[in-house]
Amino acid sequence: MAADRKIVAIVGTDAVAEAMRQINPDVVAAYPITPQTAIVETYSQMAADDLVKTRMVAVESEHSAMSASIGAAAAGARVMTCTSSQGLALMWELLYIASGLRLPIVMPNVNRSLSAPINIHCDHGDSMGARDAGWIQLFSENAQEAYDNTLQAVRIAENPDVLLPVMVLMDGFIISHSIDRVELLDDKTVKDFVGEYQPPYSLLDADNPVSVGNFDSLYGYYFEFKRQQEEAMLNSFEVIKKVGEEFGKISGRSYGLFETVGMEDAEFAIVALGSAAGTVRHEVEAMRAKGIPIGMIKLRVFRPFPAKELAVALSGVKAAAVFDRSDTFAGNIGGPVFIELRSSLYDLEKRPLLINYIYGLGGRDLSRELIKQAAAELAEAARSGQVKQLVNYLGLRE
Repeated sequence: MAADRKIVAIVGTDAVAEAMRQINPDVVAAYPITPQTAIVETYSQMAADDLVKTRMVAVESEHSAMSASIGAAAAGARVMTCTSSQGLALMWELLYIASGLRLPIVMPNVNRSLSAPINIHCDHGDSMGARDAGWIQLFSENAQEAYDNTLQAVRIAENPDVLLPVMVLMDGFIISHSIDRVELLDDKTVKDFVGEYQPPYSLLDADNPVSVGNFDSLYGYYFEFKRQQEEAMLNSFEVIKKVGEEFGKISGRSYGLFETVGMEDAEFAIVALGSAAGTVRHEVEAMRAKGIPIGMIKLRVFRPFPAKELAVALSGVKAAAVFDRSDTFAGNIGGPVFIELRSSLYDLEKRPLLINYIYGLGGRDLSRELIKQAAAELAEAARSGQVKQLVNYLGLRE
């Protein structure tokens, strides 16, 4: 049975702050950076007003924010933090420590471009740069999904078969600072859904002493540690799906690894993630209404990457376009989603043609006209059986 709901009009950062209030973590250590700042501003006011029992830790940098989060999580606390762009980059070395120590920290990251040149608007370069740091990554299409993903992230991270940190990703300004319609669950329902955290160990438990972050070089077990991380990431597939199904029962909004539109009879399809998926969906539905055999896949989970499931979903199409809001700068081999999807299709006996569209860097708008342009080129590739250009920069000024 779905829980009581309250419909509000709020910006994405407030939706995430509200989810954090309902989660009521033990510790939040964070440092302000545009466009994430509003999350911590709102939440720190909640803490000051005694709406939560959270211990707010004011730090001098994002590096310190993740360091404090790691220490608190190792002590057995439920921990959250937030960041964006250069702040995430400043955490780089700590991201690997958090995942290597199997600490279930939850971190909303408001996607923003990395300098240089200085740009405060959206692309996915920050989180894609951290894609191999051992964190689960959940992408949000809108403020509703940012709220929903934040609640689910706690359950996913703290599952005993997972115990990995989770990033909840939302597009800077497009989601973070835009007013959206959001359905909020009641506090008791969220509390029951999230549950009480039962840490597997605590540095503060003197009766059951443990060591954390040991020196493990040369003849130690570093290799085995890393293999266990991969096993945890593999385990997270089923946990993410199970938590998404359970969330659907209380909210009416079920979640999986990705969402499809019209894929049952599509001849060609677009793969997108983040806020662009909403615009793509609108155009795909409009084209399907005109009899154009197009479909779409909205990728929600980028880590772990659902390679097998995506290969099955795309096995029946002649061509697919992958929309990337970041570049790899690897010599014209495409963006990160494109590269991984292309690898996922390698073992198919009949592989669809793939085209990569890199778009929206630095907040450049993805218009309906640009989507129509890409769809027309995709349809031609499906018809002719040839791709004119593998990697395309959509909306680039001449």
